[in-house]
Amino acid sequence: MAARRDRTHYLYIAVIAAVLLGIITGFAAPGTAVELKPLGTGFVNLIKMMISPVIFCTIVLGVGSVRKAAKVGAVGGLALGYFMVMSTVALAIGLLVGNLLEPGSGLHLTEAAAKAGAAQAKAGGAESTTEFLLGVVPKTLVSAFTEGQVLQTLLVALLCGFALQAMGAAGEPVLRGIGHVQKLVFRVLAMIMWAAPVGAFGAIAALVGATGVDALKSLAVIMIGFYTTCLLFVFLVLGTLLRVCTGVSIFALLRYLGREFLLILSTSSSESALPRLIAKMEHLGVSKPVTGITVPTGYSFNLDGTAIYLTMASLFVAEAMDKPLSLGEQASLLVFMIIASKGAAGVTGAGLATLAGGLQSHRPELVDGVGLIVGIDRFMSEARALTNFAGNAVATVLVGTWTKEFDKARAAEVLAGRLPFDETTLVDDGHGEAPAAPVPAQPADGKDTVPAA
Repeated sequence: MAARRDRTHYLYIAVIAAVLLGIITGFAAPGTAVELKPLGTGFVNLIKMMISPVIFCTIVLGVGSVRKAAKVGAVGGLALGYFMVMSTVALAIGLLVGNLLEPGSGLHLTEAAAKAGAAQAKAGGAESTTEFLLGVVPKTLVSAFTEGQVLQTLLVALLCGFALQAMGAAGEPVLRGIGHVQKLVFRVLAMIMWAAPVGAFGAIAALVGATGVDALKSLAVIMIGFYTTCLLFVFLVLGTLLRVCTGVSIFALLRYLGREFLLILSTSSSESALPRLIAKMEHLGVSKPVTGITVPTGYSFNLDGTAIYLTMASLFVAEAMDKPLSLGEQASLLVFMIIASKGAAGVTGAGLATLAGGLQSHRPELVDGVGLIVGIDRFMSEARALTNFAGNAVATVLVGTWTKEFDKARAAEVLAGRLPFDETTLVDDGHGEAPAAPVPAQPADGKDTVPAA
């Protein structure tokens, strides 16, 4: 097994090398680099292909193994309440920093930027609450898997999980079968990960080739300010909350998720790391029901990075258009947009479309200004995705702690490196519905250090 872990270690070194090579290619041959974009798109599509089956298997196994349905409801309610509070905090921080920096002051809108803004507004047309709620219900039982809708898959999985829960012993064979399917799905995912260097190279080369550095110079204030705000939010707000409530260090948790952050950085989509986050949270010591409910739900409702982006980008556009927003307008517009941003966490560039759609429905005269940040949106998308991912990881640990479904002793062993994550199968069989007894230095199931027979 050690040799296998060594190979995956080299895989992520290859990803870093591919990113650097992509940057060099983008600057040296921008025309050719732009044509490499399908490599990155293809890799992200391979990952997205696995999202629905991963979510389905994880939630069905988690919910179906819980004895009382009330526990599932309690976990979901607690998670949604936490997401609402943290989104509000992220909005407030974005507003505070945005008003202090006053990004966009002194910039002038060009005709080309106006056209780009109008195009983004059209692409990000606002969706009503009724349309959103109806969109959660799939057309057929299997269309949730074929259309790649996270919330539709979540609904079908919850229904199946509760049905198996009600069946009792009769549902056990089905649960065991889904358990085997989950192992197959994660094994396929592990195979796909070997294409990560190719995908990272294509995505970064195309990005640099298309934008270069000129698009960044006059927009450095908002970009640096946004990255700084995201860092402060993750390490001060989330880090403090995590330490106080669980005793876990944010630095240790982020180091444990280092490979996932690298994957997100190279694809600009937090969705690319969703299956691995589910697997790693279970391995860390969070029970299957909590992980299965909190992570997929958080990918649609816990958008801390997107919330910060929407606030700062809105202020930037208003300042650049010489039409600053009053405090009342800021509050109403941004609350509207955070509601409209549901489901945007896993889609590359969705934040820009959400921004344009929100402005179109609330302050149409500001839509043209969206074109000013088109050139750097992809770079800001990196920070959005990383912050969203960190927020969902912290949320999973917190909800697990509050529901007493988090094994702190196991987490200490995992974060200390004494229980390494199995990169070959991505599945941890040692965790079920409730936390296990404190884990000794050696793995109880032998899975992480001893090859399977």
